[in-house]
Amino acid sequence: MGVAHGSLYNTRNPISSHKKMGTAYPSMKLMPQSVFDLYALSLPWGLSFVNQMPHTGWITDDGRSWGVLTLDEDANVFGCIAMRQRVDLVWTLVLEEVGFSSFNEAERRIAVHLQEGAPRESMPPNTARRPNIFDSGGLPTCTLFQHLFRKSRHKAAWMIGHLYYSLPRPDDNWVRDFQTENMHTRLWELHLLACFREQGCFVSQPYRSPDFLISRRNGERAWVEAVTTNSPERYDHATTWSEQPPPDLTERVIGQAALRYANTIRSKLQKQYNQLNHVKGHPFALAIADFHAQGSMTWSRQALIAYLYGEYATTQVIDGVKQLVRVNVENLLGSKKTPAGLFRFPENAVLSAIIFSNGCSLAKFGRVLVSITQNDEFTNTRFGKIFNRTPGALEGLPFCLDVTSPEYRALWPQGYEPWSAELEIFHNPLAEHPLSREILPEATHWFVRDQETICEAFYETQILHSLTLVQPKI
Repeated sequence: MGVAHGSLYNTRNPISSHKKMGTAYPSMKLMPQSVFDLYALSLPWGLSFVNQMPHTGWITDDGRSWGVLTLDEDANVFGCIAMRQRVDLVWTLVLEEVGFSSFNEAERRIAVHLQEGAPRESMPPNTARRPNIFDSGGLPTCTLFQHLFRKSRHKAAWMIGHLYYSLPRPDDNWVRDFQTENMHTRLWELHLLACFREQGCFVSQPYRSPDFLISRRNGERAWVEAVTTNSPERYDHATTWSEQPPPDLTERVIGQAALRYANTIRSKLQKQYNQLNHVKGHPFALAIADFHAQGSMTWSRQALIAYLYGEYATTQVIDGVKQLVRVNVENLLGSKKTPAGLFRFPENAVLSAIIFSNGCSLAKFGRVLVSITQNDEFTNTRFGKIFNRTPGALEGLPFCLDVTSPEYRALWPQGYEPWSAELEIFHNPLAEHPLSREILPEATHWFVRDQETICEAFYETQILHSLTLVQPKI
């Protein structure tokens, strides 16, 4: 057996299929598959397993420790993994062993580390405590951060905390940035961590920049720098009304939104990350999320595509039939005549790809957890448009679903909303060091083939844009 993703839809021994036999260890509560997938985001390799596949998972009632028993079915050999919180709440690996001949033997070994009420792990020598993400120490905080203390955002807050304490090595300013004006960028980093580990990447932060080094077990690796486009005056995306997009298609796709992308990307390229010794010779990608205007993430995706590839799609009536037509673009709108088609120019070959999502929001962090647990004291209703894969279709399919409903959860093979559902990767056809599509196989990939821009999606369901309404249950 080779490398496998440890979640439900391609694991031969999914946790949820294990017979719920009794246990001699009352503090160990069986962990459903979907909950294991959530906690496994704290593992260095996330949901990547080799030979030893997840078989049965447990968690303690106090939430301080969890573990999974693994099985190499071909060799009939068991193993075990245990994670515990340190005193600063950071998740740490305390057990990883294989070679047990029986389920009971491995269970006894893992039970040593899963004891209810046991003290948290002490700090390693010469390691500073990680600041508490929700403790501002009485200092001013932004409105968006304050929303996390509302009952309607408790699920999002828990998810954010779980991912923050799973980060390998956030920088010293991380928490203060999160609590103030750079919260959007820090949310985006957490979103990326979840996407990377969900897809079985080893995620590390060995240097201050770029933000992430992601690796696969076959040796492929890439550096990723996270960035957001921002408004001069930061806003609260959770409660403010979305601004209407420009009504004119040309302005919408090559106007202000495209210029924002261009300025942000060019600013990052000027830092010449590719010249850093640890980056040289490896793929380098920028991961970008859009917050340049209220609600802009719901419509600015076309602007990014137009800027990167120098083209966009519109509709025209040809021989009495409405059809999609490609429009080539030389420059973005505006007096500076910013060139369109970033990926057309050889000087940009240092950039392997752009990673993008239009789903980074407080709503996303809450929705994922609600769709996994299938319970919340609030109703989460998501509505918008899904990509219509019918040949010749010109419009997305409208949808409006309760996030806990079977219909919503059935949109994805995991049975819950995945982190990577909206993740897209735009590949530079001129890249010096191309980003392999196998590094992040569960994203939607855009690339050029025979002078045509091709899009290949992992998930059948691709949500083009959406909003989420969180309301008390009646």
